Amino acid sequence: MQREHKDIICVVYSGDTDASKQEIIDKVKARFAINLEPSALHFVFLTSRHLVEDSRWPRFTILGQSLGSMYLVWEAMSKFIPDLYIDTMGYAFTFPVIAWITRASVPIGAYIHYPTISTDMLARVQGESWKMRAKRLYYRLTMYYYALCLSHAQFLMVNSSWTRNHIASIISREHFGSAVRWMHRATPLLIAKLLLSRSAVRLVVKDRTLTVYPPCDTREMTKFSLQGRERIILSVAQFRPEKNLPSQLHAFAQLLMDHPEYKTQGNDLHKNTVRLVLLGGARHQDDLDRVESLRALAKELDIQDQVTFVVNAPYADVLYWLSCSSIGISTMVDEHFGINVVEFMAAGLIPLTHASGGPLNDIVVPYKSQPTGFHARTPGEFATALHEILSMDATVERGYRERARQWAVERFSEAEFIRGWDGSGWRTCVRR
Repeated sequence: MQREHKDIICVVYSGDTDASKQEIIDKVKARFAINLEPSALHFVFLTSRHLVEDSRWPRFTILGQSLGSMYLVWEAMSKFIPDLYIDTMGYAFTFPVIAWITRASVPIGAYIHYPTISTDMLARVQGESWKMRAKRLYYRLTMYYYALCLSHAQFLMVNSSWTRNHIASIISREHFGSAVRWMHRATPLLIAKLLLSRSAVRLVVKDRTLTVYPPCDTREMTKFSLQGRERIILSVAQFRPEKNLPSQLHAFAQLLMDHPEYKTQGNDLHKNTVRLVLLGGARHQDDLDRVESLRALAKELDIQDQVTFVVNAPYADVLYWLSCSSIGISTMVDEHFGINVVEFMAAGLIPLTHASGGPLNDIVVPYKSQPTGFHARTPGEFATALHEILSMDATVERGYRERARQWAVERFSEAEFIRGWDGSGWRTCVRR
């Protein structure tokens, strides 16, 4: 935005109260190699971020975080009211608060990475006990209010076809049923419906959702050689529960069990030795504790000598591992997009991802009718696919790497992202 729209001042609401503006800018440069112009960027620091952290709400997490976000945006608006509000964190429940505070004078937009509640979550609640029935009703009510909140946005962008399909399904309100409509006869819920409904602030909403794939700066990665790769399986993911990292350790253990030729011989590495590297960011102590749990699991599976953990590495180190590794693995279920998978492909790694979400539908797809990678669901399937890749003929292997790189460069470049972002019409919402 600083390159293309020099007249725009960006204001970021941040809960990082222990960091200064310059420290954040320096961290962005070190981690992502992005240079930001300080004069066109300002931060408004908020003290209520703890209200949207999942650890704050051990029960009714979605409801608690949604209510917490409403208070958080009240704090934000009390400190600074922008000309245009764009949510990139998934806090749709902030939209009606902004509309009421500003009397609908501030346009609202969103770039949705993952829906607050998805139809998949609803589908996973099985059973007919009163607890399961209550949980389904709770999810449907939350989804209903989520749809009402989204109706405040002048424009919506999503990061993948998976996210787009879920948002479209939620907005259509096809999952609510008579029970949800009946409950709105109760006065408290009727009031909530009126408060969250777009009719309460007379907004006119554009009936469109635009898919804008996240950008991947592939310039450095495409310089990496496709030959001479080490037998390294690389994972690039934050050490968060939803990344399903224990599954990678189980898959790797299964691979070594089924194919002992990939194991180390004593303490020595040989040409067939395969290693697993888990590289990722740890946001706080909970994430660091999770890393230690993964180390303990690796030891329990007796694979610790062939597993390496790289935590909070600078961008230069990330590039190093991408340049020398052979396979990129991602095991998150229903990953909304998967920028790490795009980086694998651009860097010349052969991707192996969970058969769901963005990696299945948008990223690891055929290029010119030829495969660009592999999908799996269970640790056993991952282990089988890993062996297939490791035992590939050199010509076949080279073909996978070339196709994966070409597809990543063509489809997920910064230029494509800018074109999609500007296509949302956000610029027309800013007063000149």
